[in-house]
Amino acid sequence: MEKTISSRLTDFGRYGIFLAFLIICIVLAFSTPKFFTVSNLMIIGTQVSINALLAFGVTFVIITGGIDLSLGSMVAVAGVVTAMFAHPDTYPLVVPLLAGIGAGVLLGAFNGLVITKSKVPPFIVTLGTMTIGRGLALILSKGRPISNLSDSFNFIGGGTVFGVPFPIVILILAFIICSVVLNKTILGRYMYAVGGNEPAARASGIHVTKVKMWVYTISGLLSAIGGILLTSRITTGQPNAGAGFELDAIAAAIIGGTSTSGGTGTMTGTLIGALLIGVIGNSLDLLNVTSYYQQVVMGVIIIGAVVLDGLGKKD
Repeated sequence: MEKTISSRLTDFGRYGIFLAFLIICIVLAFSTPKFFTVSNLMIIGTQVSINALLAFGVTFVIITGGIDLSLGSMVAVAGVVTAMFAHPDTYPLVVPLLAGIGAGVLLGAFNGLVITKSKVPPFIVTLGTMTIGRGLALILSKGRPISNLSDSFNFIGGGTVFGVPFPIVILILAFIICSVVLNKTILGRYMYAVGGNEPAARASGIHVTKVKMWVYTISGLLSAIGGILLTSRITTGQPNAGAGFELDAIAAAIIGGTSTSGGTGTMTGTLIGALLIGVIGNSLDLLNVTSYYQQVVMGVIIIGAVVLDGLGKKD
């Protein structure tokens, strides 16, 4: 039986991102010789690492039918908290890392708790947490950047391992772990079930509340790691850091094929989405094109991805 137009659009929405990414890379390779140099590819990987970490977390959330707008604020809070304990000759490196991760996990768990107990839509709850987090970052830092961080901490964002920037190493590890959680664990299967049909998942015995608590907590954890990477990379805890990061992360997930209605999504697609955003930004810089065009391109791609997803569901 021949495929309908809707099913063809669905296939394109699922696999077209890989083809689009490949075509863009080939075009850029011929457009500018600097694109496929090792140094430039390392720059892209480093730039993409933070957005990809946030995107992995929000992919879990969107698969369950939720949304998280507080990612950028959690990046700021985690970064500020980490910087407070990362001064030279004060605490071992593990202390600031655990402090920053703890801050992100607590905010993520707070999101999950309020969403599951109050039944308030995730959009509203995480919008509120976004504001709370930004305020906390300013309060903790007294509105000023926190600098003078230890060399061991600054290595996280600026060091290399066998010539590979450490942020890329963290990105690869996070991708592997998140992929295993989503595809090889009971929790991952429950995420798809909850996002696909929450009443049916609840009726089948799945503890929906626990699943949602887990996904928002994981999102907070990955946001905190992103905040630590950013703070280490710029060697300063900035209370205003992470502004708008949630939009890029959500865009990466949606562009990568994660359905806005829940139940569908992959970590591989999200990674490609994040890489596509990074490649477009990098290529505009190499071609001396104003970065304003990047926002237009991203908006068109996001709308196109959502439209393809919606058309595929009509069949």
